[in-house]
Amino acid sequence: MNILVIGSGGREHALCWKLSQSPHTSALYCGPGNAGIAQIANCFPSDVHDPASLVALAESVGADITFIGPELPLVAGVVDAFNERGLPVVGPGAEAARLEGSKIFSKQFMARHSIPTARFAVCDSVESAREVFASEFEFPVVVKADGLAAGKGVLIPQDEPSFLATLNAMMVDRLFGEAGDRIVIEECLTGREASVMIFSDGRDYQMIVPAQDYKRAGDNDQGFNTGGMGSFSTPGLIDERLLDRIRREIIGPSLEGMTADGNPFRGILYAGLMLTDDGPRVLEYNVRLGDPETQSVLLRLDSDLVEICQRIIDGSIGGMKIDWSADSSVCVVAASGGYPGEFEKGKIITGLDEAGEVEGVVVFHAGTMRDEQGSFLTAGGRVLGVTARAATLGEASVRAYEAMGRISFDRMHYRTDIAAI
Repeated sequence: MNILVIGSGGREHALCWKLSQSPHTSALYCGPGNAGIAQIANCFPSDVHDPASLVALAESVGADITFIGPELPLVAGVVDAFNERGLPVVGPGAEAARLEGSKIFSKQFMARHSIPTARFAVCDSVESAREVFASEFEFPVVVKADGLAAGKGVLIPQDEPSFLATLNAMMVDRLFGEAGDRIVIEECLTGREASVMIFSDGRDYQMIVPAQDYKRAGDNDQGFNTGGMGSFSTPGLIDERLLDRIRREIIGPSLEGMTADGNPFRGILYAGLMLTDDGPRVLEYNVRLGDPETQSVLLRLDSDLVEICQRIIDGSIGGMKIDWSADSSVCVVAASGGYPGEFEKGKIITGLDEAGEVEGVVVFHAGTMRDEQGSFLTAGGRVLGVTARAATLGEASVRAYEAMGRISFDRMHYRTDIAAI
């Protein structure tokens, strides 16, 4: 089969890595890809914002399955464009993708279908936000930009000056562009975070092993929010009793609610959860695999990912047995200096081959490119995802950090506490 992956990050490299292992894969393509993906797939320049061009790419390579990695093309309606042309694709349509594309839509959806989440209010001006907070909330409080903001549109002011600064940054200075035209204010939940993802065919679903990610730029969850600085997945991360409750109170009602609203969800649904003393609560939905959670969970996937994709498309995922390793996995992200703020590109990366020689390690590329001499260079904020699998979580962590220690580029930084639970 000809397989096409859309995207250019670490998640897409992990997808290509896993899809390439399937005996069903005869040719692997990626648009636009990155320097690491280009080592295992044929990469094509692509505009992920343009559904028509992605349809044309799929048709040109004769794609039997297209897997949409990032959220932007999903929200832009690429799956609808594929469906109109009868092209097999993994991902939700634009209306279902609003679960991620609009924080307001998702919060109202949860309220409508009694899915447990934080108490919230929707505001369309600085003045209304100040009034709502004064009457309904207390510090710390969560402020979310309504639309997509590359995983960085959530801030947690601790006091009134920082709250007002956040409102001005989002709604006046337009730090996140149109995404900040309307905002969600919600209570700040406390507990342990976890990422629960599922494969869904619109009727049935299969759970993906849980993972935990790390959003803050610095150790001990200090610094600004990022797209994700690392993740891990290990057996028992969420016990079976709690997983059953998550299925009953969150996953099942979410899928049933989408169907009741006329938008059956097909693809990968991601529920970012806070495990509070009162039970699991949904922090946010994503409508695709998480990044860097994908890097961790795919190292534990023993089943054939092409077969899973086919089951999603055919509507038969419910009858499939998916095998997951009892091993643990850890992904540590190497980021450019200054990320998630301004950063420089074009820094030479060394030590990649040496890192890959560590037992159980796979180095997934995110923001990388190659120069005319063939050297790997930095090309993004998150550059690499050094990912390791081992029999225990501790050993996986040791392997990941040993491999990270062999990699270098100017102003490289990474967290040193991933999986330190």
